Amino acid sequence: MIEKITTRLTTTPLQTVLTRGSDAETCADPSSVMTLLGESDGTPGGFTSYRSSFAEGAVGAPAHFHTKATEQFFVISGSLRVLVGEEVTVLNEGDFLAVPPHTPHAFAAAPGAEADVLFVFTPGMGRFDYLRLLGRVMRGEADPKEIAESADRFDNHYVDSPVWRAALDGSA
Repeated sequence: MIEKITTRLTTTPLQTVLTRGSDAETCADPSSVMTLLGESDGTPGGFTSYRSSFAEGAVGAPAHFHTKATEQFFVISGSLRVLVGEEVTVLNEGDFLAVPPHTPHAFAAAPGAEADVLFVFTPGMGRFDYLRLLGRVMRGEADPKEIAESADRFDNHYVDSPVWRAALDGSA
């Protein structure tokens, strides 16, 4: 006799997230404002989404990579200079970029431009706490060592990029 084996898949329902613009938390530093839109990190398929408005000359993020998350960029307005791997390019209004795990990347407002950018990470990992920490460090309210110490918790691993340094120095 052949036994029938039934496998049941269980799924966790996705969480609905609604953030009204007037209720969104903001984190500001001298050169940018991050608007924390929503995150759903406790379920499969979770995400983190925020919007950053960069002033002209804003430095953005140094070269780093994520081991678990894909980081997605959508330029709402302005221009954003980005490093992906060993290539530097400029994203303009309407451009979209998805950077897969383990790919070094960095970003800053393009020379002479401001940038308004929507960021989405999948899966989410409670990154709002990282963004809050980053804002405190940029405002001089927290020690930059806290960022390095949080690398595994937030899946944010900084690397050296001579290509990015050269781009920022204006020689690339």
